[in-house]
Formats: sequence, structure tokens, C-alpha cells
Amino acid sequence: MIKLIILCASALLTIATMAQVDSTEVKKKRLSLGGYGEAVMSRNFYSDHIYRYSKPESHADDDSHGRFDLPHVVFFVGYDFGKGWKMNTEIEFEHGGLESAVEMEAEESGEYEAEVERGGEVALEQFWIQKTFSDAANIRAGEIIIPIGLTNQGHLPNEFFTVYRPEGENTILPCTWHQVGISFWGRTDNWKYEAIFTSGLNADQFGNESFVHYGAASPYEFKVANNYAGVLRIDNYSISGLRLGLSGYAGPTFENSLSKNTKYKDCKGTLVIGAFDFQYKNEKIVARGYADYAHLSDAYEIGLWNRETFATKYDDSPSKRQYIGSDAVALSLSIGSYLVHRKKSENALLIFGHYEYYNSFLKGKLSDTYQWCGKHRIALGLNYMPMKEIVIKAEYSKRFLKSQYNNEPSISMSIAYSGFFQY
Repeated sequence: MIKLIILCASALLTIATMAQVDSTEVKKKRLSLGGYGEAVMSRNFYSDHIYRYSKPESHADDDSHGRFDLPHVVFFVGYDFGKGWKMNTEIEFEHGGLESAVEMEAEESGEYEAEVERGGEVALEQFWIQKTFSDAANIRAGEIIIPIGLTNQGHLPNEFFTVYRPEGENTILPCTWHQVGISFWGRTDNWKYEAIFTSGLNADQFGNESFVHYGAASPYEFKVANNYAGVLRIDNYSISGLRLGLSGYAGPTFENSLSKNTKYKDCKGTLVIGAFDFQYKNEKIVARGYADYAHLSDAYEIGLWNRETFATKYDDSPSKRQYIGSDAVALSLSIGSYLVHRKKSENALLIFGHYEYYNSFLKGKLSDTYQWCGKHRIALGLNYMPMKEIVIKAEYSKRFLKSQYNNEPSISMSIAYSGFFQY
């Protein structure tokens, strides 16, 4: 009898241990840990003087300058609670710092300006909770990616060839663009779609060279939401290896801050963006491209308000105090060809060519003054991937400006990773 009790107890202990192991394994499968990061070295063979555009003839022979940089280091944690509920969060360190910096404003009298991109010591790039009803119906709420254009949709370092993210979208749009909002998305057959309701951008932080790039940021501990915006994205996968995407954004931007307008009563600052992008992959080549166009109503009045108000009343504000273009454009095409493919060996080596044109002041009352905002850029280089999570990049690039300005060549190298540590 005693032996039987001992055997039963032993069996129960074994079952309990196995259940505990199984439970731990289930929990491990529900938990995902990962991230991505980039370390960059570049040498720029052009002037970095503040008056290089207003007095280009005086700076044609200036010395080159070099930089080391950590553009993005990101860690993310996700958890599947079960029953269709899921959470994901990403914490980002930009340029190795605390998201506050001092920069010298080109063409703005050369003053040093404290640039606060977002309040807080680090950036919470994503934090959302999602309920999945089916593949075709998901609701996501929290700090989410705004998927306008190619780069916001594919911003990991192994999703673009160049050392830095493509300049065009990274200049005229927030990138990576993330805001608090609610999203409905899903996928059926060869279609993927997403609709988002979120707060509008803040016109106080628009600029001549950056257009609306800084408009999604907030220097406060919260995001002002006096105005609201809508986002729509549709992707098609009907052709093998090819993805085609259309995305759009619309919403007012003026007075979406703590500053109160006392002069421009009819100013709305409505921002409308339309974007097309694609990606094609097969065993030999990878091709990517995008075409973005944006229009900002009342752009001149917004520029006047930013210069008049923040230059006197709010000296410590994060406003750039600049005139803004009414229209902006960004176009890009990248093609890469495999010299060595991963299917034939552990390594992959790819040679690429990249072209883009972007102009943050394409139209506007002062567009003739800001012709230096229009740039063509080419890049040629290599991507070496010793494994799928690691990429080493090298490139030569050159910006071509209008004839009265100096062109801007550079060389850059980087090493980057992107992947899961546990999934």
C-alpha cells in the first residue's frame, strides 16, 4: 500500500513538472523580444557652413567633415495574451542620445537651437494593444506606426539599401512616423488594408527644409489633439514577388498646439498627402520605389505666424520660426542585384543603385528663395549579409543641387542588425 502511494505521488509530481514545463514553453512562445540598430561612419566632401546655400561661391572649397552616428537603436517586446489579444512595444534611442540636441540652423542667422524632438528621455516608438477577430478584421490602439509611403512601412535597416534611410521621405515626412491613434486593419486574399484615426500634426514645428517632418513630435508630456486626421493604406500582392501600395493622409495642422492664434482666423493648414510605393523581389534582384506628393494649405500664413510669434513671445519654443512651402515632393527608385545569393551559400552580397529627387519647398510664395531645398541624389554601393539578421553597407552618394549651389558628395559605411532574440 505504501509503495502504491509512493508511486502515485511520484506520478503526480512528474505530471505537475511536465505541466509546468509545458506552461513555461507556452509562455516563451507568447513572448517575443527583438530589435534593430545601426552604427554609421561617413565622410562628407562639402561644406557644413551655415551660409553654404546663401553664399555658395564662398564655400566651394571648404574642408570635408566626418561623422560617427548611431541613427537608431531599438528594442521591442511583444506578448500574446491569447484569445486574440496581443501587445507590442518599441523603445528607440535616436543618434545615441536622449532625443534632445543642439543644432545650428542653416540659413537662419546661424544661431544655435535646442532641438527637442519629443518629450521624455527616450522615444516610445510603438505601444499598442490589438484585438484580432480574424485575418480580415483587427483593431489596434495606442502608439502606432502611420504607414504613409515606403520608408514608414519598411524602416528596418535590412529593408533599404542605403546606409541612412532614403532621404526624400525622411526629409519631408515624419520618419518613423508614429502617433497615438486607433487602427482597423486586415488582409483578405491578395489585399491588405488599414484605416487610422489619429491627432493632426503640429504646424508650429514645420520648416523650410524639413516641411512637416517634425510635426508629429511633441515637446510636452502629451500630444495636443485639437485637430484630428485620417489615414488610409491599401497594399496588393496579386503578382508573385510584387507588392503595390497606395497610402493617403488628410487633416488640419494649424492651432494644434498650446499657442493660441490671435491673427489668422481663417487659417486651417490642411495637410493632404498621397503616396505610391512598391517592392519587387526574386532570386536575382530586389527593386523598391516610391512617389509622394504633399500639399499644405495656408503655408505662407503658417510661416508668418511661426516667425512673428515664436521669435518674440516664445523664445524657448521648439518652433523653427521658418517659412514653409505649400507643396513638397519625394521620388525614389532603388535596384539591387545579388552577386552571391543566400540560397547558394550562407552569405549574400548585393550591389545596388539608388536615385531620388525631393523638394521640401516645391511651391510657395518664397519658392525662388529656397531653391536649395530641391535635391537630386544618387548612391551606389554594396550590402553584405553574413546572415539574414546582419547587414554591412558601403556606399558612395552625391546630391545634385541647382547650378548656383555646390553639389554634395559623400562616402558612408555602416553595420546593422535586425531580428528577434526570442520568439
